[in-house]
Amino acid sequence: QLQASGGGLVQAGGSLRLSCAGSRTSSNNGMGWFRQALGKEREFVASIAWNGDGALYADSVKGRFTISRDRAKNTMYLQMSGLTPEDTAVYFCATTRSAWSSSSKSQYVYWGQGTLVTVSS
Repeated sequence: QLQASGGGLVQAGGSLRLSCAGSRTSSNNGMGWFRQALGKEREFVASIAWNGDGALYADSVKGRFTISRDRAKNTMYLQMSGLTPEDTAVYFCATTRSAWSSSSKSQYVYWGQGTLVTVSS
């Protein structure tokens, strides 16, 4: 069970932090964030390995987003800054089928419900 939260409405240039609450099981897996804008396919945003290493980012968010996790709290985070209207989407968290990070959607087995991020210009 994954529960994403933290979405909302923010002005361009602003920041938001998303959270994804998992379980003890998910703490042993890689995790990631994907997003899906209206009318578009779901795309990779960021991923992190079970131990907090191996962070991967989509080129479009590098330098602006930071992924992290707190295994003690079974929670993953996505700190987003420098937001633009192009970041508007429903953001989903998911766990990989292994302990490692991945940018491939096919490597993810469990998905949470999404949280909507809207960036106004």
